[in-house]
Amino acid sequence: MPQNADPATSRRPLILVTGATGNVGREITDRLVGRGARVRGFGRSRPEPRSDVEWAIGDLANPADVRAALTGVTAVFLIWPLLDPGPARLVINEFASTTARVVYLSSTAVDDNSSRQSDPIAQVHADMEGLLRNAALDSIVLRSDTLAANARGWVTQLRRSDEVSGPDIARTAVVDERDVAEAAVTALLAPRGELGKSPYCLTGPEILSRSDQLARLGAALHRPLRFRPLSAEAARLRMLADGQPEALVAALICASVHRPASDGVTDHVERLTGRPARTFTQWATDHADEFE
Repeated sequence: MPQNADPATSRRPLILVTGATGNVGREITDRLVGRGARVRGFGRSRPEPRSDVEWAIGDLANPADVRAALTGVTAVFLIWPLLDPGPARLVINEFASTTARVVYLSSTAVDDNSSRQSDPIAQVHADMEGLLRNAALDSIVLRSDTLAANARGWVTQLRRSDEVSGPDIARTAVVDERDVAEAAVTALLAPRGELGKSPYCLTGPEILSRSDQLARLGAALHRPLRFRPLSAEAARLRMLADGQPEALVAALICASVHRPASDGVTDHVERLTGRPARTFTQWATDHADEFE
């Protein structure tokens, strides 16, 4: 231990958070710090500095970068940002050799009864889950339904009018990203063997269409919001015009066309956090100022 190191600090768990600047990662980081854990964010570039978070710069698909970021780490929150799971095998080997636990954020779209998934995004999640199952490490899988935070993608349209247009995806049990973060923190900090077998399926308390979400958001904003569905081709052209990568656009359109509707809600948020999942109405009320 360095001569000036604080022994109490060195005994606190050090958690590596990938995607630490994203909708879920930011919430996880804040909650871990609040629980007294040390946090090391991982990403390609350094965000605005904060005194209570370390930062490791690197490429998640590069095992050498991951190895350097894992020094002293006791657990990892993992988001895999690529449509190709190929590089993950070597990265997961790094986790297995140096860390105690990996908590992976997957998707409720994964179908355990099918060898091929409905779309490329669900497929990469299924492939990642398989790699983690076969690795010699303690892994916990959290399957999230559609994040409420995805509604932030409507901000630009709603600043122009009361209408949102886009692909009319299947109804989903929209889950608040704060609930996902709190579940993840529980999974990251729990002693080995304390939690039941994963995957945990994290959902909100009700299944909603996009029209349903806009109705609830409109009530929070006191505006008559409405949804106008676009054809797959029209949605594809819009996303490409917005500058999104072609491969990602193709995967998103495939998911919008082929992914089945959510078939129910679970109590897994409550199992992990000790309280029921938040409603989308609560999310809309808490974030209404972002749409002004």
